[in-house]
Amino acid sequence: MVHVQNVSKCYHVYSKPMDRVKQALASWHKQYYREFWALRDISFTVAKGETVGIVGVNGSGKSTLLQLITGVLTPTSGQIQCKGRIAALLELGAGFNPELTGRQNVTMNAAILGIERHELDELMERTIEFADIGSFIDCPVKTYSSGMGVRLAFGLQMSLPKEVLIVDEALAVGDEMFQRKCFAAIERFRDADGTVLFVSHSAALVKELCDRAVFLDAGRLIQSGPCTAVVENYQKFIYMREPQRNQFRQRLMDGGSAEAIIADDEAKMASIPPASAPVAIDVAPATTPSAGDDYAANLVPQSTVIYPSQGAEIHNPRIENLSGRTVNVLVPHRRYRFRYDVLFQEDCRNILFGMVIKNRQGMELGGSGDAAPGNGIQSVAAGSRLEVCFEFTASLLTGTFYLNCGVTGSRGHYDGYPRPHRRCTGDPNP
Repeated sequence: MVHVQNVSKCYHVYSKPMDRVKQALASWHKQYYREFWALRDISFTVAKGETVGIVGVNGSGKSTLLQLITGVLTPTSGQIQCKGRIAALLELGAGFNPELTGRQNVTMNAAILGIERHELDELMERTIEFADIGSFIDCPVKTYSSGMGVRLAFGLQMSLPKEVLIVDEALAVGDEMFQRKCFAAIERFRDADGTVLFVSHSAALVKELCDRAVFLDAGRLIQSGPCTAVVENYQKFIYMREPQRNQFRQRLMDGGSAEAIIADDEAKMASIPPASAPVAIDVAPATTPSAGDDYAANLVPQSTVIYPSQGAEIHNPRIENLSGRTVNVLVPHRRYRFRYDVLFQEDCRNILFGMVIKNRQGMELGGSGDAAPGNGIQSVAAGSRLEVCFEFTASLLTGTFYLNCGVTGSRGHYDGYPRPHRRCTGDPNP
């Protein structure tokens, strides 16, 4: 279990090195530094066996929070209680001595972490097997490639006896096979009633791995709650501009539940006709359907997450067969068209369109875009309406999926950087 209560962390920032000396010699009322609060009054609890994701933009305080929990840093105020041994995947390989061999580094780290001598042989065997770096285990770490160092560090941490596992973007490194190996190890630990704190910028990974999520911004806890709802609110937040972003941030901090915020936004959007919505689809078994079997009226998402409009609105997303009839039950290997309309409220340029398909858990399975950045439609006048069409083959296994749509571009009085306008995402819990 991890319990964080009213934790804050303040750094003293000096404009020049001499100010540090002046501060050391000055009386208590003289200040030669400015305060930077990396975290302010953070409180949450991670129960035993729970997996909690921490999301937020760069600089929001995620890594600082994890370093406080692991004991690398000391909080300025507040308390942190951790029950059980912690293994942390923060800066992988940072504790290795480059002059020592991999085997010697594992031995040294095990001693620092309090591993008994009789446990070392088993730990070494598991680490070597997981890292899979061959004879390099007996070579100095300074001769390793960056990937080999990461493999050894990850192998060591995953092999250590632990009750709490902390992961900070560590899964973004290594080749594809090694990443799969790491995910499998984390899932085994989680299934064995281990506690996991997971930081990642990948919303799909957080949704897939975590039960709950904590949303940080500018060192403050904005929201905590069910993973899918918190992550959806976080994604809406990062696509907003001021003052809407600050207003939305305040709504979340005022104590509304994650689901209530989403439901409230849905109700507001429903009053703006015609309301756009995600498309839920079923992929049927590979049999030939009879007439009418390709549309199920009850196959609709229970909620809709709509990003704030910034110059364009999406309307009427739908799937059609090649005859033009709207369908939502697809037959494997058949061709279909995904269509939606875009109404431009302002002059826009460098317009790109896209789609993405997700499973029930919100995991992105694939998608498509109509052009590379810089090669989209050069300009569209305000009041224009365009129909977008993506043709695809239903190559998914039998199941329920969500098709999501989006449009990006830049308005005439902005620079050429593509800015999101509006996109809809289905609730992965239909």
